Amino acid sequence: MRYLLPSLLLVALLAMLMLRGYVHNEILADHRVRPPAATDQVPKEIIRGGPVIDTRGGRPASLTVPDHRLVLTFDDGPDPKWTPKVLDTLAEHDAHGVFFVTGSMASRHPGLVRRMVEEGHEVGVHTFNHPDLSYQSKDRIDRELSQSQLALAGAAGIRTSLFRPPYSSFADAMDNRSWSVARYTGSHGYLTVLNDIDSGDWKRPGADEIVRRATPANGEGAIVLMHDSGGDRSQTVAALDRLLPQLKEQGYEFTSLTAALGAPGAHARVQGVELWKGNAWVFLVGASECVTDVLVVGLAVIGVLVLARFGLMLLLSAAHARRVRGPGFRWGGTTEVTEPVSVLVPAYNEAKCIESTVRSLMASDHPIEVIVVDDGSTDGTARIVEDLGLPDVRVVRQHNAGKPAALNRGLANARHDLVVMMDGDTVFEASTVRKLVQPFADARVGAVAGNAKVGNRDSLIGAWQHIEYVMGFNLDRRMYDVLRCMPTIPGAVGAFRRSALQRVGGMSDDTLAEDTDITMALHRAGWRVVYAERARAWTEAPETVRQLWSQRYRWSYGTMQAIWKHRRAVFERGPSGRFGRVGLPLVSLFMVLAPLLAPLIDVFLLYGLVFGPTRQTVAAWLGVLAVQAVCAAYAFRLDREPMTHLVSLPLQQVLYRQLMYVVLLQSWITALTGGRLRWQKLRRTGAVGAPPVGVPPVVPGPREPVGAGVERSPVA
Repeated sequence: MRYLLPSLLLVALLAMLMLRGYVHNEILADHRVRPPAATDQVPKEIIRGGPVIDTRGGRPASLTVPDHRLVLTFDDGPDPKWTPKVLDTLAEHDAHGVFFVTGSMASRHPGLVRRMVEEGHEVGVHTFNHPDLSYQSKDRIDRELSQSQLALAGAAGIRTSLFRPPYSSFADAMDNRSWSVARYTGSHGYLTVLNDIDSGDWKRPGADEIVRRATPANGEGAIVLMHDSGGDRSQTVAALDRLLPQLKEQGYEFTSLTAALGAPGAHARVQGVELWKGNAWVFLVGASECVTDVLVVGLAVIGVLVLARFGLMLLLSAAHARRVRGPGFRWGGTTEVTEPVSVLVPAYNEAKCIESTVRSLMASDHPIEVIVVDDGSTDGTARIVEDLGLPDVRVVRQHNAGKPAALNRGLANARHDLVVMMDGDTVFEASTVRKLVQPFADARVGAVAGNAKVGNRDSLIGAWQHIEYVMGFNLDRRMYDVLRCMPTIPGAVGAFRRSALQRVGGMSDDTLAEDTDITMALHRAGWRVVYAERARAWTEAPETVRQLWSQRYRWSYGTMQAIWKHRRAVFERGPSGRFGRVGLPLVSLFMVLAPLLAPLIDVFLLYGLVFGPTRQTVAAWLGVLAVQAVCAAYAFRLDREPMTHLVSLPLQQVLYRQLMYVVLLQSWITALTGGRLRWQKLRRTGAVGAPPVGVPPVVPGPREPVGAGVERSPVA
């Protein structure tokens, strides 16, 4: 059930986009005009007859408009800009006409169809997507007609019996293919309406030329073809304003088609289920337009956020690297921190990896004591550590109370002021602790974030997380370090002053992101939080989608909780206010809002591939990917990582980002509905062993299945 609601929302958004693309005539339309076919099946009286063809009774008949009657017809609308101008001009001169609308345009602009009917004009069907029906199947013809009638029912509550095929012209141009369409539509109750006069307004020859072409000779009646959509129709409007009074002076009447023919009206009111279906259709089309407009705004926002974030990361990460790698750089002076450190290892059922974790600490080149806090393990974790018999390693047992309680218990048993915290599935290099605590030479530093790395990166999911850790986390930390608002000390590798922790009340269980919570609390208390890039730790990342989902769901929700908990910092003064007005907005934008909107890039990629413009869409998506690739390559260079894993970056953007989106969406839903999320536990494989300095750990061969689980770090 936890996947259901986010998945339904995603499906609903995609459905809205598909509907929007369909009614915008960007799919299924066939604008090809083929050479005319043979005419031997078309009755001579039809070819030589008038522009109205009636095949409804099985006996074809040809109808003409009486003299001094002019039926103005307008194709391809309604258009939100030009149709109102045409209607205004007709109303000004007390004239009526026939509007052959496409179902797609009628669905998008139902108010204009309603106005046509209310002002006494007739409406006809010009298909839904404007294909050449002469080359379509009967099923396709049925869809074009029925969907158009559905749009008319929803827009104006009517059905119409008038039909004009796209790409049609005069009766003498009818061939076998178009004749078969006329017969088929006639069997469904339609009058096929062609024209006597083509005004040529679609060529935009000028208002004078349009008036000349639209004027019948010798007072003859005629059906005149014009357009109220499909481009700039200013010449059509200007020509109408001159044509109507000019021909009225010659005794012409401008009526609807059925009035000119003396036939029953073309419109029939719809009721019941048909009306409800039409109203539902128009409502959904309107909703799809609104949703798409919102998504376009969201796409613009995410575009700005992505470029802003990458720009900041590149500039500020470079500044951070120049500063900390400069010759003679020392934290807080020239003195190296040599005082002993307490390393806290909270552990719950870590039997498979706790030995590697503890032995990696024993190889440390810095004086340490290790305190393993067994949080009610049931797999013998504490016994494994005790059986190792290692010096300066203590085991503290407690009933299961959660990670924050375990860390506070370890803090109470620590002998030293500098405290390093790590996860029970993580291994350190020999120099990790020493490099991690050097920033404490600066008395203003209260906490230090280390460089957490993915140890099990041999799988595709592992490789994606490796890219995310190097680029999304560590490059971010460099940026936040320079801005002095780092939001999270990773649970896998972080160091604290004991006095700083005590001042803010120790580790809190108010949120599921205790590391983010404590980091924000330290900022608000006036402590500096910095990043030690060379203090590397190797952690076991999730290896299945379900496991990854559980972890990131907790991270995302916990980060939201931490932001909400410290929201008052926005209005406070001093260090708390600075963090509140700089750090919290950045964290909210880059860690909560941007990941939520980022999939819009891929959604609109799919939209563009299906509905067009394909070339521009693909170019834009590749442009965003190129920016990300540059940032990723720079991050890998800073971390001295081989670039080989970046081969999977495009696939990560297509698949991994969608998973993170659904996770974050579920976190939003949980937060907004007041839901609660409990701690979860990963079943570890023990795959990450203690590595040589600077070398990724080698993952052993066969592995046991991995379950759902926990590791702490910033939200993606």
